[in-house]
Amino acid sequence: MFFKNVLIFTYSMLPDQIKVAIADDHQIFRKGVILSLRSYTNIKFVMEAENGDDLIQKVPEAMPDVILCDLKMPIKDGIDATKILTKTYPQIRVIILTMYEDDRFVGHLMDCGAAGYLLKNTEPSEIRKAIMDVMRTGFYLNPFVNKVLIKKNYSKQKFSPSLNSEIALSEREKEVLTLVCMEFTATEIAQKMNISARTVEAIKDRLMERFGVKNSVGLVFYAMKNQLID
Repeated sequence: MFFKNVLIFTYSMLPDQIKVAIADDHQIFRKGVILSLRSYTNIKFVMEAENGDDLIQKVPEAMPDVILCDLKMPIKDGIDATKILTKTYPQIRVIILTMYEDDRFVGHLMDCGAAGYLLKNTEPSEIRKAIMDVMRTGFYLNPFVNKVLIKKNYSKQKFSPSLNSEIALSEREKEVLTLVCMEFTATEIAQKMNISARTVEAIKDRLMERFGVKNSVGLVFYAMKNQLID
C-alpha cells in the first residue's frame, strides 16, 4: 500500500474558505448536498448549475476552487463539461458526483481531467474529505476508484512497458514518485528533498511523459501496477 496510512493530513495551507460549485439537474439533490455540508465552515458553495452548459457559462464569474459535477444532465452532460472545464481552467478541481457505478466511466473521467469520482450515496464527510484532498494534492482516490482503476488497467499509455525489461528510475525520480504516491504536494516534496518545487514539477512532468500518463493519478496507478515503489 503506497498511500500514507499513519500520516495525518494538514490543511493549514488551504484557504480559509474553499469555493465550491455543484452541477446537477435535480434541484432537490443540489440543495441536499449543500445542506449536508453546511456544518463545514471552510466550505462555501458559490454556485449552482442545472446542466453542463449552465455550468460552463457560470464558472467565469463564480470561479470556484472545486466543482461537484453530475454526469447525466440535459443540454451538455458532465463528461463534455469536465473536458472543457479542465482544459480551460486547469486550476479548478472537478469531482464527479454521480449515480453511475460503472467501471467504464471512472478511467475515462480521470483521463478527461477529473480529480475524483464519488457516488451519490457517499457520506457528507467523505465529500468533504474529497474536496479537501483535491485542493491539497490535486486528486482524491477512494476504495471504489482504486479497485476500478486497478481492475481496468487504468491509463491509455502511449508508452508500452516490456515485462522483460526493468523500468529504471534514478534515486531522485524514485523518491519523488514515492512521495507523490503518499499524496504529498510538490511544495511538501520540495521541502523534504531540499530541492525547489519547480524541480519537483519537472521530475513529475518527465515521469508522466515516460509513463504515458496525464496527471498525478496516472503516476500513482502506473507505480502501483508496475511495482515501482518499495
